[in-house]
Amino acid sequence: MRFMIAAATVLCLGISSLWPTCQAEEGFAPLAYRPAPADNPLKGLVPYSRPAAGRFPHSMEFKYFPLSEFMIGENEFRWGTLESLLEEVSGRGKHAIVRVYLEYPGHENVIPKFLIDGGLKVERYLNTNTQPFPPKKIETPDYSDANLRKALGNFIAAFGKKYDGDPRLAYVTAGLLGTWGEWHTHPRYELWANKEVQTEVMQAYAIAFKKTPILLRYPMGENDERYAPTKSYPFGYHDDSFAYSTRVTEQTKHDYYFMAQLTRAKLTNVWKQHPIGGEIRPEVWGCVFDTPSCVPQDQSFELCVDETHATWLMDTGMFRKKASQDRYENAVKQVQRMGYEFHIESAKIDATKRAKTLVAIRIRNRGVAPFYRDDWQVNIGLIEKPGGKLVKHWSTTWKLTGILPSAEEPAFRNATIDLRNVPPGHYAVAISVPSNFNGGISLRFANQSQGIDRKPWATIGSLRID
Repeated sequence: MRFMIAAATVLCLGISSLWPTCQAEEGFAPLAYRPAPADNPLKGLVPYSRPAAGRFPHSMEFKYFPLSEFMIGENEFRWGTLESLLEEVSGRGKHAIVRVYLEYPGHENVIPKFLIDGGLKVERYLNTNTQPFPPKKIETPDYSDANLRKALGNFIAAFGKKYDGDPRLAYVTAGLLGTWGEWHTHPRYELWANKEVQTEVMQAYAIAFKKTPILLRYPMGENDERYAPTKSYPFGYHDDSFAYSTRVTEQTKHDYYFMAQLTRAKLTNVWKQHPIGGEIRPEVWGCVFDTPSCVPQDQSFELCVDETHATWLMDTGMFRKKASQDRYENAVKQVQRMGYEFHIESAKIDATKRAKTLVAIRIRNRGVAPFYRDDWQVNIGLIEKPGGKLVKHWSTTWKLTGILPSAEEPAFRNATIDLRNVPPGHYAVAISVPSNFNGGISLRFANQSQGIDRKPWATIGSLRID
C-alpha cells in the first residue's frame, strides 16, 4: 500500500480560492476563512418555542414554565410538559433554553397549589413595570415563607437530578424569584426576596447543576443593598435589556446598566468560563439591526456584543414577521460574531508512518466568547473523492473548550490515525463536530472548505492511497 502526499506532507486541493499555495510553515497548509453560519449550535438569536419557519436561522428555542407546572407537592414532581418540549424542540434539531417562574404579569395559578393551601401569603396587585406593554395583574408570593424556601430547594435538586447534562438542554436561566423570574419586583421592592433566600437558591443551583450552564440575571458584588453577592458561584449572566441599557459611557453612567453591574461585581471576565446570554429589549426588536439603528445612543448591537461577549440572546423582532433584506443581512452578519467562531487556520497531514498517520490543526476562535460545553465529540474522517462517501472516521480526545478569542496564537490539536486497512483511493481528510444529540445541528467551522466534500465535515487536506 503506497501513500501519496504533496510536498511539506500536505496535499493542497487544486482549488486556489480554497487552498492557498503550500508555502506552509512546518508542513502546515493554510486554510481560507469564511464566516460560520448564524445558526451554529448553542449560540445566536433565540426565539420562543415554535417560531414561524424560515424567518431567521437559529439553533435554540426558549420557553417559560410556571413552577406549578412541575411541582405538585413538597417532593412530588411531574416533568411531562418539559419532556414534551425537549422532545419537540430537539425533533427540530434545536436545543432548548428554559426558565421557571413564580410570578408573571397577567398569569394566574403559577404558584404551586400545595403552598397556597399551606398558608403562603400572596400579594395581588397591578404591575406597571411591563413597558412597552400595558400593565397587568400579578401575584407575588411571600419569599420569606419557610415552606416556599424549602420547596425551592427541593425543586432545584430534583430538576438538576433529572436534567443536568441532558444533551437537549442548552442553558437554564435561574429564574424562580421575581417578576418573570428576572430577580426583581420593580417597583415593589418591599416584595423582593431577601439576600438569605437568594443565597439559598444560588447554592441549590450550584449543587444540582454541574454540567448544564446556569445563568443569573444580575451580577452582584459585596454590600449591595438588595442583592446577595454572586461572584463565588459558577454561573453566567443574562442581560435582558440588551442593546438598550447594556453599555456604560460618558453619556450613560447608570449604575443599573449591565456592564456597570459586571464592573462593580468584578466579573467583567466571567465570560471566559461562563456564558453571557440575555434578551434584546422589546423596544428595539427588529430595528436594532436597521441602518440607522433604533437603539439608544452608544448601545449598538455590535458594541454591546463586543463588551459583554454575549453568546446567545432571546429575540422576537427577527421572528415575528419576515424582515426586509437589509435588516436580515445585517442581522446575520452581527449574529455570526456572537459566541464562538472557530476557523481552522492551517492543517498538517503526515502519513510517513501509515499506522500512525499524523493529523494536526491550528484553530483560532474569531468570535467573542469560548465554546462552553466539553461533551461534544471532534472526529477525523476520510471522505471518498469524488462521491462524498464517508469511508472511515476516528474519534479524537480534542476539546474545543478553553479556546479564547483573545489568544495571541491559534490553539493546536493533533492526533494519529491508522490507515493500514483503508482501501486504495483518493480521499479528503476532514473534521466534524456532530451535535451532542441525534438529529441536532452540527458545529460548522469558519472555513471555505466547510462542507465541500461532505456535510457537515470541514475538509482540511487530502491524500491518495495506491
